Amino acid sequence: MKHFLLLSLFSVAIFAETNTSDTLSSEVNRSKTDIEQKALEAQQVKEQMEREAHYAKTQSFAQGDDYDLKSVEVNQKSLENIPSIEPDYDFDMTDVYRDDI
Repeated sequence: MKHFLLLSLFSVAIFAETNTSDTLSSEVNRSKTDIEQKALEAQQVKEQMEREAHYAKTQSFAQGDDYDLKSVEVNQKSLENIPSIEPDYDFDMTDVYRDDI
């Protein structure tokens, strides 16, 4: 009986130690990920601030008059030849939830 109790206490102690070490390693990994994310955000903010400083210095913001959009303009007369597509109101969602397709 004593051996059984000692064995069970030893098992519980090993399980508790293993469980806490897994928890600690996951917390360390999570904190590393948080640090990497914060560093990435800081780098992106720095780059954006440099771009904004450049635009503020040169005062060369793109205006609507700077773009020539005549080449991509749509001919309104050509739209008359396109047939109107009516919506299909008979919509069935059962195929969306099927896994055997």
